[in-house]
Amino acid sequence: MSARRVKPSRYISVDVEADGPIPGPYSMLSFGAAVAGTQDADGFAPEDPERLTFYRELRPISADFVPEALAVSGLDREALRRDGADPAVALAEFSAWVREMSAGAQPVMCGYPASYDWTFLYWYLIRFTGDSPFGHSGCLDMKTLYATKARLPLWAVAKGTMPRELLSGRRHTHHALDDAIEQAELFANLMRWPGVTESAPSPPAS
Repeated sequence: MSARRVKPSRYISVDVEADGPIPGPYSMLSFGAAVAGTQDADGFAPEDPERLTFYRELRPISADFVPEALAVSGLDREALRRDGADPAVALAEFSAWVREMSAGAQPVMCGYPASYDWTFLYWYLIRFTGDSPFGHSGCLDMKTLYATKARLPLWAVAKGTMPRELLSGRRHTHHALDDAIEQAELFANLMRWPGVTESAPSPPAS
């Protein structure tokens, strides 16, 4: 009997800019996505992260915001009230894009850290489309991936402490598409990195 074929995973780097800590009371103002690569039984194959991308700026869904959070992205809430995309339209377009990009594979959202971006993205998908192309758990956290391969506790992980060869050469600009592309490169490097091997025990002191 032949082995059951394992469905490939299609990794999509997503970055979210929001005006507060949680969705609902606060708004996702923009989000960007870049296809990072595909993993199958033969391993991981990276994608040029600039080739397949998605970006939208959204109309805020509430009047509340945290000024410090808004300042991070530099987005103008009043301009977005006038010109931002309807969340229902933008999230439906995004779902269709994800399904197109991952035809024949399982789409997996990856983020750094995934917890914040996934919270907003999944809430918006369910609230405005009623469904998620990633399912309810199709996300991978790059910080956890690095911690596991580096044999570090999660609290010790930061981009500033990673080996330089793992990092993207791009700046982290807090523009959602720029950062999704940057983090897609980080993800591809992490996937190909063998990680830290068990070190041999130190010789006893003489």
